[in-house]
Amino acid sequence: MSGSRHVVVIGAGISGLAAAHRLLDQNTRVTVVEADHRVGGKLLPGEIAGVRVDLGAESMLARRPEAVTLARETGLADHLQPPATATASIWTRGALRPMPKGHVMGVPGTASALAGILSEQGLARVERDADLPPTEIGDDVAVGEYVAARLGREVVDRLVEPLLGGVYAGDAYRISMRMAVPQLFEAARTHTSLTEAVREIQAKAASPAPTPTAPVFMGLRGGIGTLPLAVAQTIRARGAEILTGTPVTGLRRNPAGGWRVTAGDRTLHADAVVVATPAQAAASLLTPEAPQAAAELRAIEYASMALVTLAYRRSDTEPRLPEGSGFLVPPVDGHTIKASTFASHKWGWIAEQDPDVVVVRTSVGRYGETEILNREDDDLVEISRGDLREATGLDATPLRTRVTRWDDGLPQYPVGHHARVARIRAHVAALPRLAVCGAQYDGVGIPACIASAYAAVDQLAGDLSGVQELTAHPVQSLHGGAGE
Repeated sequence: MSGSRHVVVIGAGISGLAAAHRLLDQNTRVTVVEADHRVGGKLLPGEIAGVRVDLGAESMLARRPEAVTLARETGLADHLQPPATATASIWTRGALRPMPKGHVMGVPGTASALAGILSEQGLARVERDADLPPTEIGDDVAVGEYVAARLGREVVDRLVEPLLGGVYAGDAYRISMRMAVPQLFEAARTHTSLTEAVREIQAKAASPAPTPTAPVFMGLRGGIGTLPLAVAQTIRARGAEILTGTPVTGLRRNPAGGWRVTAGDRTLHADAVVVATPAQAAASLLTPEAPQAAAELRAIEYASMALVTLAYRRSDTEPRLPEGSGFLVPPVDGHTIKASTFASHKWGWIAEQDPDVVVVRTSVGRYGETEILNREDDDLVEISRGDLREATGLDATPLRTRVTRWDDGLPQYPVGHHARVARIRAHVAALPRLAVCGAQYDGVGIPACIASAYAAVDQLAGDLSGVQELTAHPVQSLHGGAGE
């Protein structure tokens, strides 16, 4: 489809592709420009030992509609598949222990919810919450700081930290509660007791009860990495042009209106532009026309990480590899990996491809950890194998291994991030027919990125309701069991 209005979308990760998909509903001619040789950003399909796997994100939150709906709209309805198991563990105090229930991102409603995870002293500290005076939250507060003040550091170090670390690869004592756990932030502002606030959240979630069988997370047969490929195929079929291997080196306003985009050896003239790149790339593009927005974007920090994917003979993993989807690892215990996913247990489509192959993956790297990620791939494999051996007893030699590095892969949401995003959007809004979207604004998960894209497109049309909704209610990203 082509219309009279031409919009250029810079960036072909899931945010940029979703923006293009929505623009095509508005009788718009769309050009998507991507510096990389492929589309999809952090969503990357791959292969190991003849088995298709994800080498990036592996699941998407299903209790928000954006990602699942986009999959259905781009021909993947029959590929949607929930995890085969949602039973995860936490490797803490020398043993794999069942992931507790009855908490909000690791924050319990009662001390008993964390029995088996915390020490007796830690459980007793949680029970003191009801007797403590109010703790001031203000406009924002670090999750770890606030929870430790109310419930003790052990709750943070043993559960909140690994859960938040799985989403952001960050530090719970820096991460904004307003952005990362918005429902808890709002509830805590109106309750003296934090555990009481959690119980209210749980009560609201239970009544009216959601569909009992509705999964929290969803995957795709063939991998989440197939989603951007399907979106790209769909928008191309509808008339969009996608230019890969084409870095954008200039973004300037035209004196007569609109924008001039320098993309590779081409100059594109656009009526409007959506910038859907990570923060540093967006800052470079916006410097000439929106220097204040660019300065704010440059201040956004990122964490790097690596995913180690290992393929084993099934006979070599039995009986050592436990049941369940995998486990999380609190950094306080001094281990290197931060999580492991038993991918063949978690996803039926992986197990079905070759029943004799078992795929396991680990994740390495958190905010501020640079030394470990400077190691060679073989070193990361051996470190991961060592931690797996200690956690599960699995000591077999893998058939194949792959290391996938995501340098500056996850934006960090420190205290005050919401105010920074508001300032960026205000500076950008001062320029006509320009909008921004991506993981650095309203949430790092796939539904959040898609919601950000839709809000940006609607903003170009003069509808600010999407941006206002995201500003008031950021999209909380949850941890998909283990290894996300």
